[in-house]
This record gives sequence, C-alpha cells and structure tokens, in this order.
Amino acid sequence: MARVRRRLKTHLVGTAAGPARVDRRTKTLTTRLKSGDVAVIDHPALDRVAGEALAEAGPVAVLNAAQSASSRFPNMGPEILVRAGIPLIDNLGPAVMGLKEGAEVRVDLRSGQVRQFGRLVAAGQRLTAAGVAEAQECARQGLTEQITAFASNTLEYLEAESGGFLERRPAPEIRTDMKGRTALIVVRGYHYREDLAVLRPFVREKKPVIIGVDGGADAVLEAGLKPELIIGDMDSVSDKALRSGAELVVHAYRDGRAPGAKRLEDLGLEHTVLPMAGTSEDIAMLVADEKGAELIVAVGTHMTLMEFLDKGREGMASTFLTRLRVGGKLVDTKGVSRLYRPGVSNAQLAALIAGGMAALLVALSTTQSGQALLQLLAAFFDDAWAWIKGVMPG
Repeated sequence: MARVRRRLKTHLVGTAAGPARVDRRTKTLTTRLKSGDVAVIDHPALDRVAGEALAEAGPVAVLNAAQSASSRFPNMGPEILVRAGIPLIDNLGPAVMGLKEGAEVRVDLRSGQVRQFGRLVAAGQRLTAAGVAEAQECARQGLTEQITAFASNTLEYLEAESGGFLERRPAPEIRTDMKGRTALIVVRGYHYREDLAVLRPFVREKKPVIIGVDGGADAVLEAGLKPELIIGDMDSVSDKALRSGAELVVHAYRDGRAPGAKRLEDLGLEHTVLPMAGTSEDIAMLVADEKGAELIVAVGTHMTLMEFLDKGREGMASTFLTRLRVGGKLVDTKGVSRLYRPGVSNAQLAALIAGGMAALLVALSTTQSGQALLQLLAAFFDDAWAWIKGVMPG
C-alpha cells in the first residue's frame, strides 16, 4: 500500500523524488535498487528482462540516458515500466549519469527535467503508453530487414566457426562432479522465477548439480537453493552469490582475456578461467556435457529469435551449435510454469483443515474462556447424540 500511495502522490503532484541509484549496467543496478529510489541507467533499447527487474524493484522513476525504445525491434522493456505505472524519462543524454549516488534527485514528470541540489542536470521526454505503442509500431515495420540481417550473421558465423566449435575438447579443469548426474542450468531470463518454483519437487527428488549463469546464481539463492557452480562474465552476479561456496568459472574471450577475473581476484576468491566462444549460457551447457552430465535441464535460457533480438544480439549461431552438440541431453523448461500449475489435492486440503482444527483446539484449551467453550461444545454434541439415538429405530 505504501508503494501505491507513493505512486499516487507522484502522479498528483507531477514530480518524483528519491535517492539516485546510478549504474550503466541495469542488471547490476537492480541488485541494489529499492522501492522509493530513482533508477538512473544508460540502457539503449531496454529489453524485457531489464524492464521486469526494474518494475519489480519499484523505483519512483527510471531515468535513461539512452533511447529506451528500439528503432529496430519492438522491445518490451518500456511497455513493462509504463504498464507498471513507473515514470520513464527517456533520452536524457550522458549528463544524467553524473548524478551523485544516494543524493536526492527531483524529476519534473511533465517537462522531463532532472535536478539535483537545485541544479538542472538534464532534460528528456517522458514515455507514455501512446508513445511506446507508436515506437513499437515503427519498429515492426522494419522487422523483416532485421530478421534478414540476423539470419545472415548467424549463417556467416556457422560457416566460419562450426568446425572448431563442435570438435571435442578435453574436459575443463573443473572440480564439480557431474558424471552421470543431472545438471540444472539457471539463467535469469524470461519466466525463470516461475519455472524454477515449479521445478522444486524435481530438485528435491533428483538433487541435480545446480549451475548458475551470472545473475542466475542469485536466482538460485532467491529460490532457497544453492549453486554448486557459477559460470559467466561475473558482471551481474552478487558478492553474496560469489561467496556462497560455489566453484567459480570465469568465461573468457577466446584470446584469454577475462575482465571478470579481476573482480574475483579483488574479492580473494579462487576461480578458473575458461576461454571459449559463445555466450555464458552456451558455455554452461558445453561444460555440463564435457563433464559427463547425464541430463541437462535449462531454466531461463535464451533460444528464440525474438529473445535474441530483444537482447540486441546480432546472431544466434553459438546457441544453435550448442544445442546441436548437447543433443538429446537437453531439456528446456522455458514456460513450464504456464503449462503446469500444481493444484491442491482433496487429501492435502483435508489434512490442512484437520491440522488447523487441531491447532485451534490446542489454543482454546490453554485459556479459561476456551476451556469453557469446549465444555459447552462437548455438552451440545452429547445432547445431540442422545437425541439422535432416541429417534433412531431400535
């Protein structure tokens, strides 16, 4: 209710105010963004996953230095924020990234002006539902050209890299034992939270090796589970997840450069550097395959054309090749939460009611008034039973 009242007040007065939380990487910002903050990002073509993460955090406004709506693809991020009632001030320019972290920032929702310490820092345009719809329609008109370019880039990569990508390599120097086990790979993608919740009985029964891909490690922790292995660039995973005891593998470029390794070195955490082509989620699948996993179950991974365009990727060759490589081992659970929603059986409902009644009786028996009520109920049922026996034939 407090968030709703704050939103109503924001819309009534035409301004939004709160402490600035500034980060060029939206997925890093959302790990520390709280309700009542003002999110300051530099995120061209705001994608769906970023929009959902921002909306869930509940800032009073989102300030984007870049253009939130894509001109090449009808991206969903802006629509998600507008639909959630979160003001999105767009195209503010690089000056807005100079806002002081933690200091109050005031946003005029009508003019799009942003002030801090009474000084005008930047001015942009507030995106409305009508503006978002118009931008999406414009992007749809050029979608055929984007799909053609995407397919062309994919084919070029396939021709250039398929031989080296598909060849068998020695198993990487990773301690986590996966031979003959099931590997559960978690990526913070579409519907990851709901799908992971539905898979909890599977996790309890099969006890898979849980692999978090970057921020997917935090998704695992949020679900009350623990990753055994974390693979990725290490740019969107929290320090808490990195210190969870999981084995850490930094995905490096093919030439050996690994920017994420410095962060782990600064934290004093032991890690392995693995140079390979492809995305981090591709590498997680390939590692599970090389280490002898019997089954690979994926949550939140990217696989459709629309998802790749939404993420701004120019092709999907590595993902295509990875799925060819791991073959029948892979089970993608994307959307399983929408296919299957576990219900409550009659037996479970009866047990729940019986447990509640037992708890109520115990609570009543501990007080004088409760004991008196129980005695009255007992007398009532005794009289009722005597009457029933009296009217029933012999």
